[in-house]
Amino acid sequence: MRQRDHVVPRSRSRALRVGVLSVIAALTLTGCEQGQFVNGFLPQGVTEGADRVTTLWVWSWVALFGVGFLVWGLIIWCMVAYRRRKDDNELPVQLRYNVPIEILYTVVPIFMIATFFYYTARDESALLDTAQEPDVSINVVGKQWSWDFNYVDEQVHETGAQAILTGEPGAEETIPTLYLPVGERVQFYLTARDVIHSFWVPQFLQKMDMIPGRVNTFQVTPTQEGTFKGKCAELCGAYHSAMLFNVKVVSRSEYDAHMAELKAKGQTGLLPNGLSRQQLMKGQEKLLPENARG
Repeated sequence: MRQRDHVVPRSRSRALRVGVLSVIAALTLTGCEQGQFVNGFLPQGVTEGADRVTTLWVWSWVALFGVGFLVWGLIIWCMVAYRRRKDDNELPVQLRYNVPIEILYTVVPIFMIATFFYYTARDESALLDTAQEPDVSINVVGKQWSWDFNYVDEQVHETGAQAILTGEPGAEETIPTLYLPVGERVQFYLTARDVIHSFWVPQFLQKMDMIPGRVNTFQVTPTQEGTFKGKCAELCGAYHSAMLFNVKVVSRSEYDAHMAELKAKGQTGLLPNGLSRQQLMKGQEKLLPENARG
């Protein structure tokens, strides 16, 4: 019986180790195959600013896991080093405080928070910088529960209707599509007609709220051609999940051809932002390009 008692714990420990190693190996192999493990399982970025976001995200997790392993290691060490033994008949020395340790666990968190704040503020400032002159200006208008796109420079527009999500093929055709030229700096002017929405293309690794009465702006430079998914990231009502759109990043020639196609359809001019339930607040219209004010 004693021999069997010793065998069971060892087999369980061995099985636990094998299980943990299998999980780690599976995660590592999956990450290597899909290219996600090295970027913290974020979507593959397709803009110039995506690398900045990915780097901040990954190194934040590295720092957090470092702290976690340190804390877990100290906990386990204390459990082993100071476990009660059979010959322990006296209580250990009781201390009210330990000044060096208290200084350590006060200074280190403050240092970490200050470091996180510095790098977050630095990257946020760079990602939201709109000082550079854009190559393309687009006014994106959120509405329940779809999107309107004003191509400001070309003076054409595209209006979207709510996606029809039936689970059947063909739903893609009911979703509005935003066209962007690859390798060119695009400035988005975000407005909302009714309630708060949020403009989000996951592979841009950047999003921004759209607030009634206000104009929010940011810039991106797409670096890769392709079709990407976009959605509203702010709960905005009953059909929030159907507020979808596509983004097509294409060559300049394809972009110009699509602009000509919109003109041929008669979709010239820009949809005025004044069609919203709430007019833009005083002074906010100045943030829109002059030829997009309505």
